[in-house]
Amino acid sequence: MIIIGHRIIGCDTFTHINSIDEISSTASNSTVILNYDLNIMDYCFRNNIKYAVKISKISESVFANNLNAKYIIVEQSISKEIQNIAENYMFDSKVIVIINNDDEIDNVANQGIDGVIYKVFLEGSKK
Repeated sequence: MIIIGHRIIGCDTFTHINSIDEISSTASNSTVILNYDLNIMDYCFRNNIKYAVKISKISESVFANNLNAKYIIVEQSISKEIQNIAENYMFDSKVIVIINNDDEIDNVANQGIDGVIYKVFLEGSKK
């Protein structure tokens, strides 16, 4: 299981962006985080930029995987459904659930979800 944003477990640098122009001000080794936006995702895909995308429905997860998102970030309410799609179609992207605290990891792990990201970490990646 992937754990992103835990205070003890190290992870890559993540930077939240809202536009293509903001990518130029991120560190070269950073993974950008964005809300679902096909234009930004396509730009990242064409320029080999690692990115994580927050999605809210199945079709968005399919597009994200096809555009090589490293991580597909979802709320717990749709995580199992998205994970099932990811497994059925053998996504390369990893499904990551937003959690509030360590206590939620048991439930996420029991559902077979690829990983978690802490909400406080996700919010801290915003500019």
